[in-house]
Amino acid sequence: MTNVIIDKLFTSFTDLETAIMSAKTSLSKKQNIPQGIMDRIQSYDGILAKQRTLASNLCEYMTNGNWDEVGRHVSLINGLSALIRDDAKAILSALSGETAERVDQSKYS
Repeated sequence: MTNVIIDKLFTSFTDLETAIMSAKTSLSKKQNIPQGIMDRIQSYDGILAKQRTLASNLCEYMTNGNWDEVGRHVSLINGLSALIRDDAKAILSALSGETAERVDQSKYS
């Protein structure tokens, strides 16, 4: 069971890496994309590398039965995923011309 979960985790990293490469390719073909947005997307590579390192450490902690560290590493990995997800949403919003204010207001309309 544990191996299946770990395999899925590493597969999700590969899927994320593919999505990041696709976003870079798509945005590089468009005109007038602010450099700041490209820099943010480029930073995802480092975040993904950190997630992979954390996941490798997670495997070691699982093997050793160090469940406090397992929980901490799962939280860190999830937090980094949320960071990428939330930033990607903000980028898509900015590129579509929506402001965060309009997006927030639509939740309450």
